[in-house]
Amino acid sequence: MATVELTTANFDEVTGRDGIVLLDFWADWCGPCKRFAPVYERSSQTHPEIVFGKVDTEAQQELAAKFNISSIPTIMAIRDGVIVFAQPGALPESALENLIEQVEALDMDDVRQKLAGHKH
Repeated sequence: MATVELTTANFDEVTGRDGIVLLDFWADWCGPCKRFAPVYERSSQTHPEIVFGKVDTEAQQELAAKFNISSIPTIMAIRDGVIVFAQPGALPESALENLIEQVEALDMDDVRQKLAGHKH
């Protein structure tokens, strides 16, 4: 699957479903974002079972603000509607693949249990 452009209109629907969604928060003027884009696109071709979303922080300032995006690119991983990873900086292809493997290996029951324990 190719990358999907996410907006305030489709963000909750796409990120709230079961499975893995990777997000690339980017902007057209960002050099590192442009260099990371082909890596992200290749990974989306390798992993058709994962949704690869792109959020243009200029066009979607409300989403960028909601997630406190202060540096781009920022990569975020969501699994089964739960944010499990967020980090600024472009990732080399090997690191992106490693991130995908780690997100796939998560025990989501354990993640939800730990999150419930942190909410007071």
